[in-house]
Amino acid sequence: MKISYNWLKDFIAINHTPAQLDSLLTGTGLEVESIETISSIKGGLEGIVVGEVITCERFEVKDKKLSLTTVDVGEEELATIVCGAANVAAGQKVIVAKVNATIYPIDGEPFTIGKRKVYGHPSEGMICAEDEIGIGHSHDGILILNTDLPNGTPAAKFFKLEPDYLIEIGLTPNRGDAASHFGVARDLKAALELPITLPSTDNFKATDSPRNISIEIENNEACPRFCGLEIANIEVKESPD
Repeated sequence: MKISYNWLKDFIAINHTPAQLDSLLTGTGLEVESIETISSIKGGLEGIVVGEVITCERFEVKDKKLSLTTVDVGEEELATIVCGAANVAAGQKVIVAKVNATIYPIDGEPFTIGKRKVYGHPSEGMICAEDEIGIGHSHDGILILNTDLPNGTPAAKFFKLEPDYLIEIGLTPNRGDAASHFGVARDLKAALELPITLPSTDNFKATDSPRNISIEIENNEACPRFCGLEIANIEVKESPD
């Protein structure tokens, strides 16, 4: 059974470290086999910051439309960056991978940003699209931010990323009650005498509309009670940020 430390805190207000939870959970009969630190975004967006495009000058080389920009990344000097995105413009707040930052795109291998020349122009970083830093699949253009955060602020702070801990519990067959985050929270409630919070059901509404499913109980002794839940109006789409 694998438990997310951050998700567990949605159900119970614990301020214990993962190591402390190891002892607590094992003491309740939920033996912790391992604890692993994980990042919600690979690489943790290390070396990637909020920047501001100060100037943007278009130029064209070999049928490629590019922009020569200067970007404030919170340092004494502006960074000169060649950008191929059509939607880049002066005045925008953007996400910038600085020199020596390693980025982990959704598709393709990770690579490290270097200081280089692009068609004779120096380029000291990369203005990023969401798929290029692994936070989404869009490659329609660079990410344009709506934020008042200072230039140079780590992107991880803008996206509110924090490391998580994967707690693996060696769950025995008789402990089906603990086969969920909420079940583990119940054990912690008993051990710590803290309240637990039920997930919100505000977005779910019961209806009396006719069902298209018919149920026939053939053996009332073997199955004295049958219950089910039909969920309708489900929309498959991109997850929210």
